[in-house]
Amino acid sequence: MRTKWLALAALCFAELLVMVDNTIVNVALPTMSSDLNAGVSGLQWIVDAYTLVFAGLLLTGGYLGDRFGHRRMLLTGVVGFVVVSVGAALAGTLGELIAARAGLGLFAALVFPATLALIVGIFTDPKQRAAAVGVWAATSGIAIAIGPVLGGWLLEHFSWASVFWVNVPFGVAAFAAVAVVIPARGVGDGTPLPRIDAVGVVLSIVGLGLLTYSVIEGPSAGWGSVRTVGGLLVAVGVLVGFVVHQRRVAHPIFDVRLFANRRFAAAAGMVAVAFFALFGFIFLITQYFQAVQGYTPLQAGIRTLPFAIVVAALSPGAMAASHRFGPRPVAVTGALLMASGFGLVQLVDQQSTYFGLIIWSMMLMAAGLALISGPCTQVIMDALTPEQAGAGSAVNDTTREIGGTLGVAVLGSVLTSVYASDVADRLTSIGVPAPVKEIAERSVMAGVEASARAPGGTGAAIHDVVASVFIDGLAQATWVAVGVSLVSAVVGGWALREPRRGAQVEAELEAESRAVLVHNDGVSHD
Repeated sequence: MRTKWLALAALCFAELLVMVDNTIVNVALPTMSSDLNAGVSGLQWIVDAYTLVFAGLLLTGGYLGDRFGHRRMLLTGVVGFVVVSVGAALAGTLGELIAARAGLGLFAALVFPATLALIVGIFTDPKQRAAAVGVWAATSGIAIAIGPVLGGWLLEHFSWASVFWVNVPFGVAAFAAVAVVIPARGVGDGTPLPRIDAVGVVLSIVGLGLLTYSVIEGPSAGWGSVRTVGGLLVAVGVLVGFVVHQRRVAHPIFDVRLFANRRFAAAAGMVAVAFFALFGFIFLITQYFQAVQGYTPLQAGIRTLPFAIVVAALSPGAMAASHRFGPRPVAVTGALLMASGFGLVQLVDQQSTYFGLIIWSMMLMAAGLALISGPCTQVIMDALTPEQAGAGSAVNDTTREIGGTLGVAVLGSVLTSVYASDVADRLTSIGVPAPVKEIAERSVMAGVEASARAPGGTGAAIHDVVASVFIDGLAQATWVAVGVSLVSAVVGGWALREPRRGAQVEAELEAESRAVLVHNDGVSHD
Protein backbone atom coordinates (compact mmCIF):
# COMPACT_ATOMS: atom_id res chain seq x y z
CA MET A 1 0.00 0.00 0.00
CA ARG A 2 2.72 2.47 0.99
CA THR A 3 4.71 1.66 -2.16
CA LYS A 4 1.75 2.65 -4.34
CA TRP A 5 1.51 6.10 -2.83
CA LEU A 6 5.27 6.59 -3.04
CA ALA A 7 4.99 5.68 -6.72
CA LEU A 8 2.22 8.27 -7.10
CA ALA A 9 4.43 10.93 -5.52
CA ALA A 10 7.31 10.06 -7.86
CA LEU A 11 5.07 10.13 -10.94
CA CYS A 12 3.48 13.45 -9.98
CA PHE A 13 6.94 14.93 -9.45
CA ALA A 14 7.93 13.83 -12.96
CA GLU A 15 4.68 15.32 -14.27
CA LEU A 16 5.42 18.58 -12.48
CA LEU A 17 8.88 18.70 -14.08
CA VAL A 18 7.50 18.93 -17.62
CA MET A 19 4.34 20.94 -16.85
CA VAL A 20 6.19 23.77 -15.09
CA ASP A 21 8.23 24.29 -18.25
CA ASN A 22 4.98 25.38 -19.94
CA THR A 23 4.92 28.61 -17.91
CA ILE A 24 8.27 29.22 -16.22
CA VAL A 25 9.91 30.69 -19.31
CA ASN A 26 7.38 33.52 -19.72
CA VAL A 27 8.79 35.72 -16.97
CA ALA A 28 12.29 35.47 -18.50
CA LEU A 29 11.29 36.75 -21.95
CA PRO A 30 12.24 40.43 -21.44
CA THR A 31 15.77 39.47 -20.37
CA MET A 32 16.07 36.96 -23.22
CA SER A 33 15.01 39.65 -25.67
CA SER A 34 17.90 41.86 -24.59
CA ASP A 35 20.58 39.17 -24.32
CA LEU A 36 19.69 37.31 -27.53
CA ASN A 37 18.57 40.33 -29.59
CA ALA A 38 15.17 38.70 -30.10
CA GLY A 39 12.13 40.45 -31.47
CA VAL A 40 8.48 39.71 -30.68
CA SER A 41 8.34 36.85 -33.17
CA GLY A 42 11.47 35.27 -31.74
CA LEU A 43 10.14 35.48 -28.19
CA GLN A 44 6.87 33.91 -29.27
CA TRP A 45 8.76 30.96 -30.74
CA ILE A 46 10.76 30.50 -27.53
CA VAL A 47 7.41 29.80 -25.87
CA ASP A 48 5.62 28.07 -28.73
CA ALA A 49 8.37 25.68 -29.87
CA TYR A 50 7.81 23.71 -26.67
CA THR A 51 4.03 23.58 -26.99
CA LEU A 52 4.11 22.77 -30.69
CA VAL A 53 6.35 19.71 -30.35
CA PHE A 54 4.82 18.62 -27.04
CA ALA A 55 1.25 18.59 -28.37
CA GLY A 56 2.24 17.11 -31.72
CA LEU A 57 4.04 14.11 -30.21
CA LEU A 58 1.79 13.24 -27.24
CA LEU A 59 -0.14 10.51 -29.06
CA THR A 60 3.11 9.01 -30.31
CA GLY A 61 4.62 9.16 -26.83
CA GLY A 62 1.64 7.31 -25.34
CA TYR A 63 1.72 4.71 -28.09
CA LEU A 64 5.45 4.03 -27.61
CA GLY A 65 4.79 3.59 -23.90
CA ASP A 66 2.05 1.03 -24.63
CA ARG A 67 4.44 -0.85 -26.88
CA PHE A 68 7.81 -0.68 -25.11
CA GLY A 69 6.84 0.05 -21.51
CA HIS A 70 5.71 3.23 -19.82
CA ARG A 71 8.45 3.12 -17.19
CA ARG A 72 11.10 2.83 -19.87
CA MET A 73 9.67 5.74 -21.86
CA LEU A 74 9.30 7.85 -18.70
CA LEU A 75 12.92 7.38 -17.67
CA THR A 76 14.12 7.99 -21.22
CA GLY A 77 12.08 11.17 -21.36
CA VAL A 78 13.43 12.47 -18.05
CA VAL A 79 17.05 11.84 -19.08
CA GLY A 80 16.51 13.57 -22.41
CA PHE A 81 14.73 16.47 -20.70
CA VAL A 82 17.69 17.05 -18.37
CA VAL A 83 20.28 16.85 -21.16
CA VAL A 84 18.40 19.26 -23.43
CA SER A 85 17.82 21.65 -20.48
CA VAL A 86 21.60 21.99 -20.20
CA GLY A 87 21.71 22.86 -23.90
CA ALA A 88 18.98 25.47 -23.42
CA ALA A 89 20.83 27.05 -20.51
CA LEU A 90 24.03 27.27 -22.56
CA ALA A 91 22.33 28.59 -25.72
CA GLY A 92 24.10 31.61 -27.13
CA THR A 93 21.75 32.46 -29.99
CA LEU A 94 18.02 32.70 -30.49
CA GLY A 95 18.04 29.76 -32.92
CA GLU A 96 19.87 27.52 -30.46
CA LEU A 97 17.38 28.32 -27.71
CA ILE A 98 14.34 27.71 -29.93
CA ALA A 99 15.80 24.36 -31.03
CA ALA A 100 16.43 23.41 -27.41
CA ARG A 101 12.86 24.30 -26.47
CA ALA A 102 11.61 22.03 -29.24
CA GLY A 103 13.81 19.25 -27.88
CA LEU A 104 12.34 19.74 -24.41
CA GLY A 105 8.86 19.35 -25.92
CA LEU A 106 9.90 16.09 -27.57
CA PHE A 107 11.06 14.47 -24.32
CA ALA A 108 8.13 15.94 -22.37
CA ALA A 109 5.84 14.04 -24.76
CA LEU A 110 7.43 10.80 -23.55
CA VAL A 111 7.10 11.69 -19.85
CA PHE A 112 3.59 13.12 -19.56
CA PRO A 113 1.40 10.29 -20.92
CA ALA A 114 3.53 7.70 -19.14
CA THR A 115 2.79 9.21 -15.73
CA LEU A 116 -0.99 8.82 -16.02
CA ALA A 117 -0.76 5.40 -17.70
CA LEU A 118 1.40 4.05 -14.86
CA ILE A 119 -0.93 5.50 -12.23
CA VAL A 120 -3.94 3.80 -13.82
CA GLY A 121 -2.05 0.50 -13.96
CA ILE A 122 -0.70 0.67 -10.40
CA PHE A 123 -3.98 1.62 -8.72
CA THR A 124 -6.41 -1.19 -9.54
CA ASP A 125 -8.92 -0.48 -6.75
CA PRO A 126 -11.56 1.97 -8.12
CA LYS A 127 -11.57 4.21 -5.03
CA GLN A 128 -7.79 4.35 -4.82
CA ARG A 129 -7.52 4.95 -8.56
CA ALA A 130 -9.99 7.82 -8.34
CA ALA A 131 -7.98 9.42 -5.55
CA ALA A 132 -4.70 8.93 -7.43
CA VAL A 133 -6.09 10.40 -10.66
CA GLY A 134 -7.38 13.35 -8.63
CA VAL A 135 -3.89 13.99 -7.25
CA TRP A 136 -2.42 13.72 -10.76
CA ALA A 137 -4.99 16.19 -12.11
CA ALA A 138 -4.35 18.57 -9.21
CA THR A 139 -0.63 18.51 -10.00
CA SER A 140 -1.32 19.81 -13.51
CA GLY A 141 -3.29 22.70 -12.05
CA ILE A 142 -0.63 23.45 -9.43
CA ALA A 143 2.06 23.58 -12.13
CA ILE A 144 0.24 26.46 -13.83
CA ALA A 145 0.95 28.69 -10.82
CA ILE A 146 4.34 27.29 -9.78
CA GLY A 147 6.01 28.20 -13.08
CA PRO A 148 5.64 32.00 -12.86
CA VAL A 149 6.49 32.06 -9.14
CA LEU A 150 9.61 29.92 -9.47
CA GLY A 151 10.71 31.76 -12.62
CA GLY A 152 10.20 35.15 -11.00
CA TRP A 153 12.25 34.16 -7.95
CA LEU A 154 15.08 32.76 -10.07
CA LEU A 155 15.27 35.93 -12.18
CA GLU A 156 15.62 38.08 -9.10
CA HIS A 157 18.78 36.16 -8.17
CA PHE A 158 20.21 34.69 -11.39
CA SER A 159 20.25 35.05 -15.18
CA TRP A 160 17.54 33.77 -17.54
CA ALA A 161 19.52 30.54 -17.98
CA SER A 162 18.51 29.59 -14.42
CA VAL A 163 14.97 28.70 -15.59
CA PHE A 164 16.60 25.82 -17.49
CA TRP A 165 19.39 24.94 -15.04
CA VAL A 166 16.74 24.30 -12.40
CA ASN A 167 15.51 21.33 -14.48
CA VAL A 168 18.79 19.48 -13.87
CA PRO A 169 18.50 18.77 -10.10
CA PHE A 170 14.74 18.32 -10.38
CA GLY A 171 15.18 15.88 -13.27
CA VAL A 172 17.82 13.86 -11.44
CA ALA A 173 15.53 13.64 -8.41
CA ALA A 174 12.59 12.55 -10.60
CA PHE A 175 14.67 9.87 -12.33
CA ALA A 176 15.93 8.46 -9.03
CA ALA A 177 12.46 8.42 -7.49
CA VAL A 178 10.86 6.62 -10.45
CA ALA A 179 13.72 4.14 -10.76
CA VAL A 180 13.54 3.22 -7.07
CA VAL A 181 9.79 2.98 -6.37
CA ILE A 182 8.37 1.70 -9.69
CA PRO A 183 9.23 -1.93 -10.62
CA ALA A 184 11.23 -2.48 -13.79
CA ARG A 185 8.52 -4.79 -15.13
CA GLY A 186 5.50 -3.25 -13.48
CA VAL A 187 2.08 -2.52 -14.90
CA GLY A 188 2.29 -0.88 -18.28
CA ASP A 189 5.37 -2.88 -19.36
CA GLY A 190 3.41 -5.64 -21.07
CA THR A 191 4.07 -7.60 -24.23
CA PRO A 192 4.94 -5.31 -27.15
CA LEU A 193 2.47 -5.05 -29.99
CA PRO A 194 3.32 -7.09 -33.11
CA ARG A 195 3.92 -4.10 -35.39
CA ILE A 196 4.51 -0.38 -35.07
CA ASP A 197 1.87 1.69 -36.82
CA ALA A 198 4.40 3.92 -38.59
CA VAL A 199 1.79 5.54 -40.83
CA GLY A 200 -0.37 6.40 -37.83
CA VAL A 201 2.64 7.88 -36.01
CA VAL A 202 3.49 10.12 -38.97
CA LEU A 203 -0.11 11.21 -39.55
CA SER A 204 -0.63 12.08 -35.87
CA ILE A 205 2.59 14.11 -35.71
CA VAL A 206 1.87 16.00 -38.94
CA GLY A 207 -1.81 16.58 -38.19
CA LEU A 208 -1.47 17.70 -34.58
CA GLY A 209 1.74 19.60 -35.26
CA LEU A 210 0.26 21.55 -38.19
CA LEU A 211 -2.95 22.24 -36.26
CA THR A 212 -1.00 23.60 -33.30
CA TYR A 213 1.32 25.64 -35.55
CA SER A 214 -1.62 27.19 -37.41
CA VAL A 215 -3.35 28.14 -34.16
CA ILE A 216 -0.16 29.64 -32.74
CA GLU A 217 0.50 31.69 -35.88
CA GLY A 218 -3.15 32.71 -36.33
CA PRO A 219 -3.03 35.97 -34.36
CA SER A 220 0.12 37.24 -36.10
CA ALA A 221 -0.57 35.93 -39.63
CA GLY A 222 -4.29 36.76 -39.43
CA TRP A 223 -7.09 34.26 -38.91
CA GLY A 224 -8.36 34.85 -42.45
CA SER A 225 -4.95 34.61 -44.11
CA VAL A 226 -4.13 31.92 -46.65
CA ARG A 227 -1.42 30.54 -44.37
CA THR A 228 -3.73 30.16 -41.38
CA VAL A 229 -6.82 28.92 -43.20
CA GLY A 230 -4.78 26.66 -45.48
CA GLY A 231 -2.85 25.25 -42.54
CA LEU A 232 -6.02 24.51 -40.60
CA LEU A 233 -7.67 22.86 -43.60
CA VAL A 234 -4.64 20.69 -44.33
CA ALA A 235 -4.35 19.77 -40.65
CA VAL A 236 -8.01 18.73 -40.54
CA GLY A 237 -7.52 16.71 -43.73
CA VAL A 238 -4.50 14.91 -42.29
CA LEU A 239 -6.34 14.18 -39.04
CA VAL A 240 -9.32 12.82 -41.00
CA GLY A 241 -6.85 10.57 -42.80
CA PHE A 242 -5.46 9.54 -39.43
CA VAL A 243 -8.95 8.59 -38.21
CA VAL A 244 -9.66 6.58 -41.37
CA HIS A 245 -6.31 4.81 -41.08
CA GLN A 246 -6.81 4.03 -37.38
CA ARG A 247 -10.14 2.36 -38.14
CA ARG A 248 -8.53 0.10 -40.72
CA VAL A 249 -5.18 -0.86 -39.18
CA ALA A 250 -4.93 -3.98 -37.01
CA HIS A 251 -2.91 -2.36 -34.21
CA PRO A 252 -3.71 1.39 -34.15
CA ILE A 253 -2.04 4.07 -32.08
CA PHE A 254 -5.44 4.80 -30.61
CA ASP A 255 -8.85 3.23 -31.03
CA VAL A 256 -10.73 6.24 -32.41
CA ARG A 257 -14.00 4.35 -32.05
CA LEU A 258 -13.87 5.29 -28.37
CA PHE A 259 -15.09 8.74 -29.40
CA ALA A 260 -18.37 7.11 -30.35
CA ASN A 261 -18.80 6.75 -26.58
CA ARG A 262 -20.51 10.04 -25.74
CA ARG A 263 -19.22 10.00 -22.14
CA PHE A 264 -15.62 9.59 -23.30
CA ALA A 265 -16.00 12.30 -25.96
CA ALA A 266 -17.77 14.69 -23.58
CA ALA A 267 -15.17 14.22 -20.84
CA ALA A 268 -12.32 14.90 -23.29
CA GLY A 269 -14.18 17.96 -24.57
CA MET A 270 -14.80 19.37 -21.08
CA VAL A 271 -11.11 18.99 -20.21
CA ALA A 272 -10.16 20.81 -23.43
CA VAL A 273 -12.62 23.64 -22.74
CA ALA A 274 -11.46 24.04 -19.13
CA PHE A 275 -7.84 24.42 -20.18
CA PHE A 276 -8.85 26.61 -23.13
CA ALA A 277 -10.48 29.09 -20.77
CA LEU A 278 -7.90 28.84 -17.98
CA PHE A 279 -4.70 29.07 -20.05
CA GLY A 280 -6.17 31.96 -22.00
CA PHE A 281 -7.07 33.77 -18.79
CA ILE A 282 -3.65 33.19 -17.20
CA PHE A 283 -2.07 34.69 -20.32
CA LEU A 284 -4.28 37.77 -19.96
CA ILE A 285 -4.23 38.26 -16.21
CA THR A 286 -0.43 38.15 -15.94
CA GLN A 287 -0.34 41.06 -18.40
CA TYR A 288 -3.01 42.83 -16.33
CA PHE A 289 -0.92 42.44 -13.19
CA GLN A 290 2.15 43.92 -14.86
CA ALA A 291 0.66 46.46 -17.27
CA VAL A 292 -2.23 47.83 -15.21
CA GLN A 293 -1.25 47.09 -11.61
CA GLY A 294 2.51 47.58 -12.11
CA TYR A 295 3.64 44.36 -10.42
CA THR A 296 7.05 42.80 -11.04
CA PRO A 297 7.19 39.31 -12.62
CA LEU A 298 7.67 37.72 -9.19
CA GLN A 299 4.82 39.73 -7.67
CA ALA A 300 2.58 38.76 -10.58
CA GLY A 301 3.57 35.11 -10.24
CA ILE A 302 2.81 35.07 -6.53
CA ARG A 303 -0.68 36.38 -7.26
CA THR A 304 -1.43 33.30 -9.36
CA LEU A 305 -0.88 31.04 -6.33
CA PRO A 306 -4.60 30.87 -5.42
CA PHE A 307 -4.99 28.65 -8.49
CA ALA A 308 -2.56 26.11 -7.05
CA ILE A 309 -3.94 26.29 -3.51
CA VAL A 310 -7.59 25.90 -4.48
CA VAL A 311 -6.95 23.15 -7.04
CA ALA A 312 -4.84 21.20 -4.53
CA ALA A 313 -7.43 21.62 -1.79
CA LEU A 314 -10.51 20.69 -3.82
CA SER A 315 -9.24 17.95 -6.16
CA PRO A 316 -9.45 15.09 -3.62
CA GLY A 317 -12.95 16.16 -2.63
CA ALA A 318 -13.94 16.40 -6.30
CA MET A 319 -12.93 12.79 -6.85
CA ALA A 320 -14.76 11.66 -3.72
CA ALA A 321 -17.90 13.50 -4.84
CA SER A 322 -17.57 12.00 -8.33
CA HIS A 323 -17.35 8.51 -6.83
CA ARG A 324 -20.40 9.19 -4.65
CA PHE A 325 -22.66 11.09 -7.06
CA GLY A 326 -21.11 10.36 -10.46
CA PRO A 327 -18.91 12.62 -12.61
CA ARG A 328 -21.81 14.39 -14.32
CA PRO A 329 -23.02 16.72 -11.52
CA VAL A 330 -19.48 17.37 -10.33
CA ALA A 331 -18.09 18.31 -13.76
CA VAL A 332 -21.14 20.40 -14.69
CA THR A 333 -20.85 22.30 -11.40
CA GLY A 334 -17.19 22.89 -12.23
CA ALA A 335 -18.04 24.35 -15.64
CA LEU A 336 -20.62 26.67 -14.05
CA LEU A 337 -18.10 27.80 -11.42
CA MET A 338 -15.58 28.61 -14.15
CA ALA A 339 -18.21 30.59 -16.05
CA SER A 340 -19.02 32.50 -12.83
CA GLY A 341 -15.36 33.29 -12.25
CA PHE A 342 -14.91 34.64 -15.76
CA GLY A 343 -18.16 36.58 -15.43
CA LEU A 344 -16.84 38.27 -12.31
CA VAL A 345 -13.91 39.61 -14.35
CA GLN A 346 -16.41 41.85 -16.18
CA LEU A 347 -16.46 44.02 -13.03
CA VAL A 348 -12.71 44.67 -13.13
CA ASP A 349 -11.57 48.25 -13.73
CA GLN A 350 -8.44 50.30 -12.99
CA GLN A 351 -9.50 50.78 -9.39
CA SER A 352 -10.12 47.07 -8.73
CA THR A 353 -7.94 45.60 -6.02
CA TYR A 354 -6.48 42.12 -5.91
CA PHE A 355 -8.17 41.07 -2.66
CA GLY A 356 -11.33 43.03 -3.32
CA LEU A 357 -12.29 41.30 -6.56
CA ILE A 358 -9.63 39.55 -8.63
CA ILE A 359 -8.67 36.82 -6.18
CA TRP A 360 -12.30 35.73 -5.86
CA SER A 361 -12.72 35.33 -9.60
CA MET A 362 -9.49 33.33 -9.74
CA MET A 363 -10.60 31.06 -6.91
CA LEU A 364 -13.91 30.33 -8.66
CA MET A 365 -12.01 29.37 -11.82
CA ALA A 366 -9.62 27.15 -9.88
CA ALA A 367 -12.51 25.45 -8.09
CA GLY A 368 -14.15 24.79 -11.43
CA LEU A 369 -10.96 23.31 -12.85
CA ALA A 370 -10.62 20.97 -9.85
CA LEU A 371 -14.19 19.72 -10.30
CA ILE A 372 -13.72 19.12 -14.03
CA SER A 373 -10.18 17.81 -14.40
CA GLY A 374 -10.08 14.80 -12.09
CA PRO A 375 -13.60 13.38 -12.68
CA CYS A 376 -13.38 13.81 -16.45
CA THR A 377 -9.93 12.25 -16.56
CA GLN A 378 -11.34 9.27 -14.65
CA VAL A 379 -14.17 8.93 -17.21
CA ILE A 380 -11.60 8.92 -20.02
CA MET A 381 -9.36 6.32 -18.41
CA ASP A 382 -12.27 4.07 -17.35
CA ALA A 383 -13.20 3.70 -21.02
CA LEU A 384 -9.81 2.14 -21.86
CA THR A 385 -8.32 -1.32 -21.67
CA PRO A 386 -4.94 -1.67 -19.89
CA GLU A 387 -3.26 -1.99 -23.30
CA GLN A 388 -4.68 1.41 -24.32
CA ALA A 389 -3.62 3.23 -21.15
CA GLY A 390 -0.70 5.09 -22.68
CA ALA A 391 -2.47 6.18 -25.84
CA GLY A 392 -5.60 7.04 -23.88
CA SER A 393 -3.69 9.16 -21.38
CA ALA A 394 -2.02 10.84 -24.36
CA VAL A 395 -5.47 11.76 -25.72
CA ASN A 396 -6.31 13.27 -22.33
CA ASP A 397 -3.00 15.15 -22.30
CA THR A 398 -3.40 16.29 -25.91
CA THR A 399 -6.83 17.78 -25.18
CA ARG A 400 -5.23 19.82 -22.40
CA GLU A 401 -2.38 21.09 -24.55
CA ILE A 402 -4.49 21.82 -27.64
CA GLY A 403 -7.18 23.42 -25.47
CA GLY A 404 -4.61 25.60 -23.69
CA THR A 405 -2.94 26.60 -26.95
CA LEU A 406 -6.29 27.55 -28.48
CA GLY A 407 -7.18 29.51 -25.34
CA VAL A 408 -4.04 31.64 -25.48
CA ALA A 409 -4.42 32.16 -29.22
CA VAL A 410 -8.15 32.97 -29.28
CA LEU A 411 -8.45 35.01 -26.09
CA GLY A 412 -5.16 36.74 -26.86
CA SER A 413 -6.38 37.53 -30.37
CA VAL A 414 -9.62 39.04 -29.04
CA LEU A 415 -7.66 41.23 -26.62
CA THR A 416 -5.18 42.28 -29.32
CA SER A 417 -7.96 43.14 -31.76
CA VAL A 418 -9.74 45.38 -29.25
CA TYR A 419 -6.50 47.01 -28.13
CA ALA A 420 -5.16 47.65 -31.63
CA SER A 421 -8.44 49.13 -32.89
CA ASP A 422 -9.05 51.47 -29.93
CA VAL A 423 -5.73 52.62 -28.48
CA ALA A 424 -4.67 54.71 -31.48
CA ASP A 425 -7.91 56.69 -31.56
CA ARG A 426 -7.89 57.24 -27.81
CA LEU A 427 -4.28 58.45 -27.83
CA THR A 428 -4.94 60.74 -30.79
CA SER A 429 -7.84 62.31 -28.94
CA ILE A 430 -5.54 63.43 -26.10
CA GLY A 431 -2.89 64.78 -28.47
CA VAL A 432 -0.19 62.14 -28.15
CA PRO A 433 2.54 62.54 -30.84
CA ALA A 434 2.51 60.04 -33.70
CA PRO A 435 5.87 58.36 -32.84
CA VAL A 436 4.75 57.65 -29.26
CA LYS A 437 1.37 56.45 -30.51
CA GLU A 438 3.03 54.02 -32.93
CA ILE A 439 5.05 52.50 -30.09
CA ALA A 440 1.98 52.13 -27.87
CA GLU A 441 0.06 50.39 -30.67
CA ARG A 442 2.50 47.45 -30.75
CA SER A 443 1.35 45.91 -27.47
CA VAL A 444 0.08 46.83 -24.03
CA MET A 445 3.56 46.41 -22.51
CA ALA A 446 5.00 48.69 -25.20
CA GLY A 447 2.31 51.20 -24.28
CA VAL A 448 3.30 51.03 -20.62
CA GLU A 449 6.96 51.59 -21.53
CA ALA A 450 5.99 54.56 -23.70
CA SER A 451 4.05 56.08 -20.82
CA ALA A 452 7.03 55.65 -18.49
CA ARG A 453 9.29 57.58 -20.90
CA ALA A 454 6.83 60.41 -21.53
CA PRO A 455 7.30 63.56 -19.42
CA GLY A 456 5.10 64.58 -16.51
CA GLY A 457 1.36 64.38 -16.83
CA THR A 458 1.57 63.12 -20.41
CA GLY A 459 2.93 59.79 -19.19
CA ALA A 460 0.10 59.37 -16.71
CA ALA A 461 -2.48 60.18 -19.39
CA ILE A 462 -0.95 57.64 -21.80
CA HIS A 463 -0.91 54.97 -19.09
CA ASP A 464 -4.57 55.63 -18.27
CA VAL A 465 -5.55 55.17 -21.91
CA VAL A 466 -3.45 52.00 -22.34
CA ALA A 467 -4.81 50.48 -19.13
CA SER A 468 -8.41 51.42 -19.97
CA VAL A 469 -8.25 49.93 -23.46
CA PHE A 470 -6.56 46.80 -22.11
CA ILE A 471 -9.37 46.31 -19.58
CA ASP A 472 -11.93 46.68 -22.39
CA GLY A 473 -10.11 43.94 -24.32
CA LEU A 474 -9.90 41.79 -21.19
CA ALA A 475 -13.66 42.05 -20.75
CA GLN A 476 -14.34 41.05 -24.35
CA ALA A 477 -11.94 38.11 -24.17
CA THR A 478 -13.39 36.78 -20.93
CA TRP A 479 -16.89 36.86 -22.45
CA VAL A 480 -15.56 34.19 -24.80
CA ALA A 481 -14.44 32.15 -21.79
CA VAL A 482 -17.86 32.58 -20.17
CA GLY A 483 -19.56 31.35 -23.34
CA VAL A 484 -17.46 28.25 -23.89
CA SER A 485 -17.74 27.31 -20.20
CA LEU A 486 -21.54 27.55 -20.31
CA VAL A 487 -21.68 25.47 -23.50
CA SER A 488 -19.43 22.91 -21.80
CA ALA A 489 -21.84 22.74 -18.85
CA VAL A 490 -24.85 22.18 -21.10
CA VAL A 491 -23.19 19.55 -23.29
CA GLY A 492 -21.65 17.80 -20.28
CA GLY A 493 -25.00 17.72 -18.51
CA TRP A 494 -26.46 15.82 -21.44
CA ALA A 495 -23.56 13.62 -22.55
CA LEU A 496 -22.19 12.53 -19.15
CA ARG A 497 -25.45 11.05 -17.92
CA GLU A 498 -25.26 7.39 -16.96
CA PRO A 499 -26.69 4.81 -19.40
CA ARG A 500 -30.07 3.74 -18.06
CA ARG A 501 -30.11 0.13 -19.13
CA GLY A 502 -27.04 -0.42 -21.28
CA ALA A 503 -24.82 -1.95 -18.64
CA GLN A 504 -27.60 -4.15 -17.28
CA VAL A 505 -28.60 -5.45 -20.71
CA GLU A 506 -24.98 -6.18 -21.60
CA ALA A 507 -24.48 -8.11 -18.38
CA GLU A 508 -27.63 -10.14 -18.99
CA LEU A 509 -26.56 -11.02 -22.55
CA GLU A 510 -23.12 -12.05 -21.36
CA ALA A 511 -24.63 -14.23 -18.64
CA GLU A 512 -26.93 -15.92 -21.19
CA SER A 513 -23.98 -16.51 -23.53
CA ARG A 514 -21.95 -18.14 -20.78
CA ALA A 515 -24.89 -20.32 -19.82
CA VAL A 516 -25.21 -21.56 -23.41
CA LEU A 517 -21.51 -22.34 -23.61
CA VAL A 518 -21.56 -24.27 -20.35
CA HIS A 519 -24.62 -26.19 -21.46
CA ASN A 520 -22.96 -27.15 -24.77
CA ASP A 521 -19.60 -28.36 -23.55
CA GLY A 522 -19.94 -28.55 -19.80
CA VAL A 523 -16.95 -26.24 -19.26
CA SER A 524 -17.06 -22.74 -17.81
CA HIS A 525 -15.35 -20.13 -19.99
CA ASP A 526 -14.57 -17.65 -17.18
